[in-house]
Amino acid sequence: MLQPQWLRSFAALAELGSFTRAADRLGLTQAAVSQHVRHLETRFGPLLVRRPRQLELTPAGGALLDYCMELQRAERRLEERLQDGDPTVGDVGLVTPGSVGLILYPRLLALQAAQPGLVVRHRFAPDAETMQAVLDQRYELGIVTLRPDDARLVAEPFAHEALELVAPAGRAANGWEDLAALGFIDHPDGQAMATRLLSRCFPGNPGVASLPPRGFSNQIGLILEPVARGLGFTVIPAYARQAFVRQEALQVVDTGAPVLDTLWLIHRAEWPLSARAGWVADQLRAGMAAGA
Repeated sequence: MLQPQWLRSFAALAELGSFTRAADRLGLTQAAVSQHVRHLETRFGPLLVRRPRQLELTPAGGALLDYCMELQRAERRLEERLQDGDPTVGDVGLVTPGSVGLILYPRLLALQAAQPGLVVRHRFAPDAETMQAVLDQRYELGIVTLRPDDARLVAEPFAHEALELVAPAGRAANGWEDLAALGFIDHPDGQAMATRLLSRCFPGNPGVASLPPRGFSNQIGLILEPVARGLGFTVIPAYARQAFVRQEALQVVDTGAPVLDTLWLIHRAEWPLSARAGWVADQLRAGMAAGA
């Protein structure tokens, strides 16, 4: 185990190039600094080339200095996490489903641009991976589409998301025959989402499986590309549609009463949210409610 004081003495010596100046900065005697360096050299070999009025690091000394810098950075990160006074300073990790993530990520970047002390980490992930990331403390916040029943997680309503029937602009999509003529653009949740929505607006329909397949994509940002090119229709969460660039190439078909999913904000139950995570969550929630 390396003594922290030895490492502090070595780092100061490497920075200042003088035993005297290093000792003055640390409030130690020059002999104490020399002793600390000797302890380190006993373990790692020569760390310094000593010349009159000049000190040069050996390769081992350079590697040890890198290690000292890593420890200092880790200590600063720890202090940021534990000193939770300023809600606009520090690291915030959020993991979300793809659809709402497409809407939230630009808003997270806007918060970071407005608050330069904030560091945003965002990841797209399905529900199971999201819950595990929060449980493992890799991300402080998560958003899921199904409310978890794990007692280690707090789940609060975050937003509602509607399913939408999206067809190419200008194409007929008002009846089952129209949908069959267009064909279905599938995605990992496409069959389930389409079944939920279409069974409500087209009761007695022969089922999504009866529709001719026209394509598939597992990338949330690309699912609407074939729709925009007139290759078929799909059923997709509203936030994914809203994030698509070429809105003029799409039409959202009126299906009557909406099919809504609740999105749940989750975090660990055993301790409170950090001030910055709570602040970010409040900012995002308010923006979603306002549609901003």
